[in-house]
Amino acid sequence: MQIKQFNPYLFIIILLTFFIHKTLAQQFTNFRNFTDMKRVTSIQSANSGIWAATNGGGFFYNPTDNSFTTLNKTDGFNGIKLTAVTIDNSGKIWFGSEDGVIDVYDPSSKTTSSILDIFNSGRSSKSINQLLISGDTVIAATDFGISLIDSKSLLFLDTFFKFGFFTSNIQVNSIFNNGLIYASTISGVAIQKSGAVNLSAPESWDVFTTLNGLPSNTINKIVSYKSNLYAGTNNGLALFDGTSWSSILSAFSGKVVKDILVASDTLFILSQNTISAYDGTQVFTRYTTNINLTTLSYSSSLGLLAGSDKGVIRVYDTSSSNIFPNGPAANQFPSMVVDNDGNLWSASGRDVTGVGFYKYDGNSWTIYDISNTNVLPSNSYHVAYSSPTNVKYFGNWGRGFVEVKDSSIVNYDVNNTNLVGIDSDPNFLVISGFGADSKDNIWVLNFWATDRNTLNVLTSTGTWYKFLVPSENNLTLQMHFNLVVDQNDTKWFSSTDPKKAGLYFFNENSTLSELSDDISGFISTSNGLNSNSVSAIALDKRGELWVGSNLGVNIISNLGSISTSGSGLRISSVFSLRQQSINCIAVDPLNQKWIGTNQGLLLVNSDGSKLITTLNTSNSALLSDIITSIAIKENTGEVFVGTDNGLTSFFTTAVKPVSQFSELFTYPSPFVIGVGSSELIIDGLVKDSQVKILSISGKLLREFSSPGGRIASWDGKDQAGQYVSSGVYLIVAFDNDGNNITTGKIAVIRK
Repeated sequence: MQIKQFNPYLFIIILLTFFIHKTLAQQFTNFRNFTDMKRVTSIQSANSGIWAATNGGGFFYNPTDNSFTTLNKTDGFNGIKLTAVTIDNSGKIWFGSEDGVIDVYDPSSKTTSSILDIFNSGRSSKSINQLLISGDTVIAATDFGISLIDSKSLLFLDTFFKFGFFTSNIQVNSIFNNGLIYASTISGVAIQKSGAVNLSAPESWDVFTTLNGLPSNTINKIVSYKSNLYAGTNNGLALFDGTSWSSILSAFSGKVVKDILVASDTLFILSQNTISAYDGTQVFTRYTTNINLTTLSYSSSLGLLAGSDKGVIRVYDTSSSNIFPNGPAANQFPSMVVDNDGNLWSASGRDVTGVGFYKYDGNSWTIYDISNTNVLPSNSYHVAYSSPTNVKYFGNWGRGFVEVKDSSIVNYDVNNTNLVGIDSDPNFLVISGFGADSKDNIWVLNFWATDRNTLNVLTSTGTWYKFLVPSENNLTLQMHFNLVVDQNDTKWFSSTDPKKAGLYFFNENSTLSELSDDISGFISTSNGLNSNSVSAIALDKRGELWVGSNLGVNIISNLGSISTSGSGLRISSVFSLRQQSINCIAVDPLNQKWIGTNQGLLLVNSDGSKLITTLNTSNSALLSDIITSIAIKENTGEVFVGTDNGLTSFFTTAVKPVSQFSELFTYPSPFVIGVGSSELIIDGLVKDSQVKILSISGKLLREFSSPGGRIASWDGKDQAGQYVSSGVYLIVAFDNDGNNITTGKIAVIRK
């Protein structure tokens, strides 16, 4: 028998993995995904409604009660950008995705199984373009050929990469099966030869190209209509006579036919953004729109349907309606904030990528864009801010900013302010940051001010002042971001302009109209920054500034001692975050720091000396490892994480403490100890509470400090590290001065 040598590095990895999963189980609960599901790529009709695959997950629509069931990573899915959907003979729903994942959802048990063979392969292009059911076999059209999967065992039966003389690993857009397999590829049509058994052999396929009469080699769909085969191509419609193809219906010549569908004795043709109907004799337009249409389907209860960028479109004879679940306007969250009422607000993007801004109130999403909010000059809102007075501000990429106060929305631009835009177009005003000082004045950061007035302030009385920042040396700098106002009313911001990139600070010394006493400075690598490419700035609970860059995080302390040279400041580097490229930073009620990177979400303790945990797509419900923004609802401990694939939220025990004790809430009750790793949650604490666990007779068994927020936990052990006996125990909590105190009881069962 061979004895394997002990590997200490493997042991450490296993131990660390165990610790991370244990930490996740204890601290983070109720993961939720929020995605835009309007971009529909595939539709499958069911007895009671329709299933749709979208760019943000899958959904089921029940027309009887107008309800939606959404499916995403929190439902066990591994695929995110879904591209195909079908239903097998046992009622399970199959979803294919852009990255090759196949998720199989069982509605009866509400469970999901994932097939990761294609996803884990080394192929550069893995998209599942169509899923088709043939008995107990699922046929998958992919970017590299055709795969056959057993619908019961979920095992691959075979994969076909080569069709006739076509190039190997060719993209197959769709499949038609009438006993023989017809493949629509980007090089023409491949048809299984009658009697062919070994479909892996190239000679088992007849192939057809433009040399055989096809109007294009890019074939999108093949169907059988009135005993004839029709193909939709990138250059019109084609008919097959059993030997060769020929172009038909000149109305579609030169046009991309995206999809064709046979329903109600009619051939429906999707070309550009128009749906036409062909009855075998003539063509007439059924529906046309300026919305991008992607696919066709038919439901016995809903009629003709089209997938689009605006949901599933139900096509009536003279009108249409859009079907999609409530959600954010896009899977884009470049900047988020939680207001005083607990609402989440998010910007959407710059230039043409922006779709307005959106609010989530805990139940539903409200979208603000130019189609429903007349005051908005464009949809390019890229930065969000909520002031201490609960007024929201959104910076626009080119058209100033808007102020949202209750139900009132006011737009500010070059026409009603003294703000000036960029060099090449002074009317193009980009606002890239906001901050409030101790007098509730709102400071506004100009991305690129042609008059060099980088900082501007709107006072609480409605007066504007603007400031050149002396440390910018009269340079016309651009790429200003990350405005933060600290406890001393010093304004901190960054610029990545190569002319003078780094971190800037400015303080007007409470005299807005007197410039002679202003203090301004510049900090760069020469002062101790890890990098001049500053990407995120956050002020923590202790009044220290956390500065993220492409080379980790610096902490700047002693902020009350600023001088023009910056000599009074203390700058240190966070060792646990060294070499990380930082996208965003957020501070929770326990002064812990949540760090967004391109490799996931990191949580470090208050001073950054300890990396508490890492969340990514492998060990959590995060939709992407690219973290774009973070916002925290302090009263509930809910953390919102924006990614480039959508939004994920989860609850933590880092909750803002109550101002004074009222009642302790403890759970679970009864508290079962001795098995597993459960902990008793003690909720309702003031800041930095002290907690004592007493026997019913008053004997002190355990004493500890809370983490600092509203919630603490007890593992059921006494001071000696032994589990206590079954019984009823008293919980006493008090503040540091011992003046504010409350008590509770908990029944403990030891097994």
